[in-house]
Parts: sequence; structure tokens; C-alpha cells
Amino acid sequence: MSRLVLVQATPRTAPGTLTWAGWAALQTAEAVRVRGLDDAWRAALTGAGVRLRDVTDVASVAEPQGTWFDTGDDEELVTSMARAAVARGVELEVVMGSYDLPGSRLLDLVQVMDRLRSPGGCPWDAEQTHSSLLRYLVEEAYETVEAVETGDREHLREELGDLLLQVVFHARIATEHPTAPFSVDEVAAGIVEKLVRRHPHVFGDAEAPTAEHVEASWEQLKAAEKGRASVLDGIPPSMPALARTDKVMTKAARLELPLPAPAEVGEDVGEHLLAVVSAARAAGVDPEAALRESLRRLEIRLREAEAEKNA
Repeated sequence: MSRLVLVQATPRTAPGTLTWAGWAALQTAEAVRVRGLDDAWRAALTGAGVRLRDVTDVASVAEPQGTWFDTGDDEELVTSMARAAVARGVELEVVMGSYDLPGSRLLDLVQVMDRLRSPGGCPWDAEQTHSSLLRYLVEEAYETVEAVETGDREHLREELGDLLLQVVFHARIATEHPTAPFSVDEVAAGIVEKLVRRHPHVFGDAEAPTAEHVEASWEQLKAAEKGRASVLDGIPPSMPALARTDKVMTKAARLELPLPAPAEVGEDVGEHLLAVVSAARAAGVDPEAALRESLRRLEIRLREAEAEKNA
């Protein structure tokens, strides 16, 4: 029986990166048919001694035999080859030239973002700056929180994508900075290095048998890296007052610093907080501003206690 061979790579494969079976099929073929192959792949294949034959349509798949190469972008080609093979009684062999690794679709996102931001792309995307995108970054973070709290899995998948877009968008803008540019690869490299550095119990010889040990080690390593004098340093002042208060108290509790005694609130803490906000409104007080002011006083006391403890 005559045979058609299709060596198929994925569009996220670096040019020239193929499986052994893929290279074997290409290099043993008299000629390899391609359609619309980009220059990088063309150079990689011809440089390896593969003879290419360009075609402008898929009519050639009706030929009784031959070898094709495709990078996964040409869905019409695969469909046409399958139909032709059935119609002519030709055996069709598909050789997987490469496979997507976990996370490879992130490359698609980077490419799409680059296209949107580049000349000829989207006018709105081209006008955005780090500052103009901040409102969307905050909104997407809150929408992700909502998706987690409601337990809607489809909503969560979508919101994580929107949040990821913000990271890639900011990284793409960062490449255009005139004096201090950086790319999404540098962003990823930085967080990889940080994760390895701050998990010596995983990537080194340190011991951390419990989650509490891990948190304590993380804070110690972070303080040393940042050169911070206080465990309270580095908490964003722009955080909402309630979230920032919880963060401050959490860090202070780890060092066993003195904190205000908890009030008797019963089982429903949320209802108690609503009642406090209602009381503030009745008194004509901005509850957010009031909490920020009390938190500032608490932080002063905590820093003083921390300094005495470390003296």
C-alpha cells in the first residue's frame, strides 16, 4: 500500500527541536513537502540536510506517497491528508515531531500580547502604561478572589487567565523602557530563583518539617535579602486597612509581639464587623480611615517592642 507520512511539530516548538522519530522520517525522505513554512524552520531543516519541496495548496496530498512536514498551524492540511488517504486507499502515518510541555501555551500568550502591542496591532493596547493598567490589575485580583470564594471553577479558570494577562501585559510594556528594560523571561527567571532560594528545605539541606517552620524560614530569608530592620517593613501601605491590619498582626504574632486583646465577638465575626462599620457610619466616622489611624499607632508600638526584643 502507498503511504503518506506527516511529521507534525507543535507551533510552540523551537525551530530544529524534534523527536528522534521526527528527524528520522525527515532525513530518510527523498524530499519533504511543506506549505508556508517560516524562515526559521526552513533554515533548521535545510541545515540538517533535509530537502524541501514547497507547495501552494493541499492538492499534493492526493499523490500516492510522500512525506510532509507541518508545524501545527495548518489544520486544513491535516484534514485534507486524512480525506485523501481514505479516498485513495493510502496509508497515512502521523509522526509526532514534538510535544507541548506543561506551560507551553504561555508562549502563545506572550506572542499574542506582543502582536497586540506592536505597530499594526491594537491602538488601545499600544497606549497603555504601567500606571494606566493598575486599576485593571486590582480589579482582576478581586475578581479572582470572588471566583475562589464562590467555588465557581469555570469562573476561576477565566479570572486566573485575566490576572495572568496583566502580568504578561506589564512585562511586555517593560521591554520598551529606554534605560531599564526587562522581559517576561526575566520576570519568570526572578521568581524561579526566589522560590529556589527561599525553599532550602526542598532544594537544599535545610529542615522544615511543618508549615510553621516554612513560614518562619521564609520571613527570615526575606528579611535578610531585603535588608529590613523590622518584620513590618515591606507591607504595602496601599493595602485596604482591614487586610493590612491582618497582615501586620500576623507578622507581629510570629515574633510574639504584644497585640491588642481580641474582643468578644461570638461566632459570626462578619456580622460583628458589619456592626462596627454601622456604628462608625452612625457616628459620622470613616471606618477605613479610622482603622488606618489606629493601625499606625499599633505599628509604632510594635516597632518599639521589636526593637527592645532585638536589643
